[in-house]
Amino acid sequence: MNILHISDMHFGPRHWLGKSELLLEKLNSYATDIVINTGDNTTDALEDEFEAAGNLLKSIDCQHIVSIPGNHDKRNMRSADYFRQYIDDIEVIRPLNRENCSKKNIFLDGNTNGIKEHFTDINFLKNITINGESVLIVCLDSNSLYEDNGFVDKEMLRTLSHAISKESYDRIILLNHHSILDTDSDPLFNSKIVVEFVRENNIEHVFCGHTHHLSIMRSTDLYHKHSFTQYKNGSLSSGNTFNDTNMFLYYKNFGTEAMEIHVVRAIVENECLRFKEEIITSD
Repeated sequence: MNILHISDMHFGPRHWLGKSELLLEKLNSYATDIVINTGDNTTDALEDEFEAAGNLLKSIDCQHIVSIPGNHDKRNMRSADYFRQYIDDIEVIRPLNRENCSKKNIFLDGNTNGIKEHFTDINFLKNITINGESVLIVCLDSNSLYEDNGFVDKEMLRTLSHAISKESYDRIILLNHHSILDTDSDPLFNSKIVVEFVRENNIEHVFCGHTHHLSIMRSTDLYHKHSFTQYKNGSLSSGNTFNDTNMFLYYKNFGTEAMEIHVVRAIVENECLRFKEEIITSD
């Protein structure tokens, strides 16, 4: 199974201009079974930004594209509507008990006009079969409306665990925007409960973005005898980042001893775009 991991495209003022065609050509040069997009599709969660991000995602040559929102994608009261209209019209998982939810603005006032979706969290599962193997992708919304810091609702974790228990799968992976192992100036405040969620559901692979910096880390809990690897991508928004953070990742033979991690850096030079590739093996 081969996975292509992109993140933090920031369509809008922070996204590069005129390079999407070359980027798309490079993305489509890889034989990919699943595309993972770990959020910040937009800069300000405006409708035209969601539309531009959606157009690029739909042009990637892969049957299975899984996208989650980032903190920049939740800067608009209509964010959930736009995400489902332009990125993925998924059926979100709603909390088992609404009264137990503690995330700020997780529900909007029902009298707010012009909004279709008043539940702002976008949590969902996708069960995908690749070469006879069932892969359950757990998509966790670590973002709060109007906030850059991350926060995960404990009731939603309980609800997701309940939903996972009803699924049949061979492999399980987690997608969330904020890192749960390292941090930056806009961290996930309650990452501890997400780490516990990962352990309780025996998740071995976690994908994230947010910081615009590459990081591949393994965490081992010696007491509970559980390990997981976090794969954190850089950015595809050259307009506001250094060239060495503009990248995407390609995992060939993912999760096997023969796995290769291709770090593909996008370098902007005088309105031209070139790519530099580095391969990391599991040895």
